[in-house]
Amino acid sequence: MSERDSAWEWNRREFLRGSSLAALATLLGGVRLVRPNATAAESESVNTERVKVGLIGLGQWGRDLLDQLLRLPQAEVAGLCDNYTPMLRRSSKRVPDAFATEDYQVLLANKDITAVVVATPTHRHKEIVLAALEAGKHVYCEVPLAHTIQDARVIAQAALKHRRQVFQAGLQLRSDPQRHFLMPFIRSGALGRMAMVRAQWNKKTSWRFTSPNPEREAEVNWRLSREVSTGLLGEVGIHQLDQVSWFLNAWPSTVHGFGTIAFWRDGRDVADTVQALVDYPEGLRLVYSATLANSFEAEGEIYYGSDAAVMIRGSSAWMFKEADAPLLGWEVYARKDAFYKATGISLRADASKLKAQGNQADAQTESADPPVYFALEAFVRNSREVSNAVRDFESLYGDSDPSALTEYLSKGVRRLPAADAVDGYRATVLALKANESVVLGKPIALSPELFELS
Repeated sequence: MSERDSAWEWNRREFLRGSSLAALATLLGGVRLVRPNATAAESESVNTERVKVGLIGLGQWGRDLLDQLLRLPQAEVAGLCDNYTPMLRRSSKRVPDAFATEDYQVLLANKDITAVVVATPTHRHKEIVLAALEAGKHVYCEVPLAHTIQDARVIAQAALKHRRQVFQAGLQLRSDPQRHFLMPFIRSGALGRMAMVRAQWNKKTSWRFTSPNPEREAEVNWRLSREVSTGLLGEVGIHQLDQVSWFLNAWPSTVHGFGTIAFWRDGRDVADTVQALVDYPEGLRLVYSATLANSFEAEGEIYYGSDAAVMIRGSSAWMFKEADAPLLGWEVYARKDAFYKATGISLRADASKLKAQGNQADAQTESADPPVYFALEAFVRNSREVSNAVRDFESLYGDSDPSALTEYLSKGVRRLPAADAVDGYRATVLALKANESVVLGKPIALSPELFELS
């Protein structure tokens, strides 16, 4: 358990007392979990002061990130970069006023761009991120940070040295208000004694892209090559693996991965179906599975406790109580939904708002902003706040005391929740070790030192 998570420590007995219970009931009554209300001046600043962002990597996921960036009123997409001309041309049509280049060094040399989002293939992150930090840019780096633990460590250590800049790892769930709303249910002990966690990601897709020539085809299908790919557990599972560790406030001691090419037998050497058993302290185990062969039940997580289970699906969650569980009181008034032969108590920060909408509630649930929207919002807002704070500090005290500036930024800047360099490094370590276990076909011990940045 790290000091960084101490603010999230909950005591089961205190949580179940009346005062804590009343607060929980209020949340279930429809107060959506959002950041504190801004002052009028701050609100005006949010609406008028835009951060100029450069996006490096315009593949499928890069274009999804572009979609979300264009929705953010605080962001101006001022630069686009991809080393493949057709990709660059395609995205440039959406943002015709943005500076476009095939060379990321040219984009980083653009003084107008203050923040960059790196969405290139994982094995290309290191070179670009290090150059971006040296260029003084705020950096959002997709996860995993790198395809090797050594490269991930180098990235994280460099980010920690550049205290004047924001570095955010692309662990989207760490910025999702719904996940922050749910975390106390898991950490407080409201589910009783935790027994196990189950998570899955199912999507029928080949991961293979067509290309006009063999060279480009090999480049665009890097996920299918064991040499550089971190596999399903690295490229996809990292988000859910990290969420479980975050919710449990613990890092695992052992991972045992299994993998097979069950359906897409097209010459790839990366498994299209994987499972992982991840052991946490006190006998708690995560059972994780992912497949590219079937889409049934899509993605989700279930936390099993002796009193209740919590199932998370997208932006919604439900609690399923055991018959012998104590009655807390608030669940009597909560919305309930049927799943197979069980009834789930809805756990949503805006539950009463959805209930008031009647039959429109389900549609609202499905159309909620995705976690990546909140992650990019946090990156843009935090980049703006840190840049302004650095300017204010240096105008008052000069730039000769970097330690004082670091302390000022850590205590004087209110940031939206987001994954930092340490979060990104630890999640990358777990995901890469899980994938290594799949490749080797044997369990791997995870020492506590492995998750620390030396």
